[in-house]
Amino acid sequence: MRDGTVGGNGFGTAPNPDHRGWDESLYRDDARAYAPGAPSGTDSGGDDGAGSGAGPDADPASSDGGQEPPERIPGQRGAAGGGGHRRGGSRRRTKSRKRRVLKWVSIGAAVAVLGSAGAAYGYYEYLAGKIRKGERVSGSSTVAKTKANAAGKTAMNILILGSDSRNDPEDLKLGGAKNTVGDAARADVIMIAHLSADRSNMSVVSIPRDTRVNIPACTDPKTHEKFAPVNDIINASLGRGGAGCTLATVQNLTGVYIDHWLTIDFSGVVKMADVVGGVEVCVKQNVDDHSTPAQPGGSHLHLKAGKQKIYGETALKWLRTRHAWGSDAARAKAQHMYMSALIRQLRSQNLFTDPGKLNKIATTAMEAFEVSKEIGTPKKLYDLGMQLKTVPSDRITMLTMPHDADPKAPLAHYIPSADAPQVWSLLRNDVAMDGNGKAKTPASGAPATTPATTAPQGPAAAASDTIAVSVVNGTAGTSDGVATPNRAGGIATTLKTAGFTKAEASQQTKPSPGTSLTYPTSSGDQGKADATAVGKALKIPAGNVKASADVDTITLTIGADWKTGTDFSKTLPKSGSVPTTAEAVNGADTTGCMEVLPIYRW
Repeated sequence: MRDGTVGGNGFGTAPNPDHRGWDESLYRDDARAYAPGAPSGTDSGGDDGAGSGAGPDADPASSDGGQEPPERIPGQRGAAGGGGHRRGGSRRRTKSRKRRVLKWVSIGAAVAVLGSAGAAYGYYEYLAGKIRKGERVSGSSTVAKTKANAAGKTAMNILILGSDSRNDPEDLKLGGAKNTVGDAARADVIMIAHLSADRSNMSVVSIPRDTRVNIPACTDPKTHEKFAPVNDIINASLGRGGAGCTLATVQNLTGVYIDHWLTIDFSGVVKMADVVGGVEVCVKQNVDDHSTPAQPGGSHLHLKAGKQKIYGETALKWLRTRHAWGSDAARAKAQHMYMSALIRQLRSQNLFTDPGKLNKIATTAMEAFEVSKEIGTPKKLYDLGMQLKTVPSDRITMLTMPHDADPKAPLAHYIPSADAPQVWSLLRNDVAMDGNGKAKTPASGAPATTPATTAPQGPAAAASDTIAVSVVNGTAGTSDGVATPNRAGGIATTLKTAGFTKAEASQQTKPSPGTSLTYPTSSGDQGKADATAVGKALKIPAGNVKASADVDTITLTIGADWKTGTDFSKTLPKSGSVPTTAEAVNGADTTGCMEVLPIYRW
């Protein structure tokens, strides 16, 4: 949580490692197919990329050991029977900061567990009753579902949310303002986990909780209360219709279709660092994050210089620390270091030889989950995890949405910066953010240098001079953005020159973060062929052409990602082209070591 002292240069949240996607072909109705030894076309054995478990004993100084889950579980063979602002007033309130950091421990460990605990059916049978579910979307959004690439594969985007609710007694014990009990939850951590279509790489983009956005009209699926659209801080969206409202808000902000959501509460967070055997971090100098007259509070992190494993309460202090590092951006760096190390720790161990360790981690993690209902079964979460575990650490990238100070509240809130559309474009076009992959060809299913624009099998496009096209200027990106003047008219002229004489610039604008080319759903294959022909004239990939029930003619909306030029393919980002302002961290980086400000050294 930012302290209100860094303005637009701080980071409100930090990304962390998680997430996955699943292949429809992996679904089975018979959950017994996942029992150990059962015939299956899916690898359910141990895997070098799968694994997590308890390591060394917990730090004796830690007070966070807590109650451990049972070694045996029911169903296991041989088992025994049976407003979007910060809460709590002052921005410097240390308890609220402590509460927020808990999400980093839980999110990283809980999601990584899914990637390492795939084969043990008995645990999923036991945990099935613990999975809480909700509606995927409960707000207004017109972002279309991602289409399969040339190889028939589809990227997966999952929204990861951490609620700051103190309504659970266990959560309240972990800190925060007691006067907020009973209030609507807020989204304290908001991340998009993107798993590439070929499952070779993954990126996790954090959206600062204090980012000002347009929240759409939402309906709470539990109470049926309706909420009107509002311009507010994004964390307020969770209390205006649940996770499905936040999902719609994020879709509208980014132009990225979100397939599923996952929310986590954090009463078991501190135990995670102990149960995995500690997490390695590094400081360049001895650090003591104590209270000072200039910066009251502090996390009270106390460590010697060098690399070392931290546990329980110490891990929590590490994630809370800001003052000793010097800024929120530096705190994000420390959180990234922790989460990368946590992922590596989990993947380096093999739980299949020690069900007790698996039980401890999986039980602690799964009790914290609430998911969108379409993935609310153990076998679907298993499918997600099996695909996640194939991503090597050096193909995982964690970053934060580039942002500037919000003019309405520069010391408290953010707005997306001019670099943010580049990040959204990387996600929409399924372009690897790490740059560590091999060169791909169209045959491999990855985006080519020159996007494929050939019309798919079906009817031929009509004569170009008979195809009506409405061109909409959406280059403002958001309602607060500035549109490129006469952009729609310029592209309409380009289309006319190419023979599409019925292309016309719309008199209305529709801010959009990304460019879209849609055709009426009712026009079927013919509409698709005609729209694809329009896209070909502007070098818009055929895969970007989508049906929509919200248009009555072929509609080209020019987004913030295409403010100049007439060749859309030139806007497609290259692998690894992440803006420096996103502070990207690679999951395999083990060289990081935090610099400590002199006043906090000992």
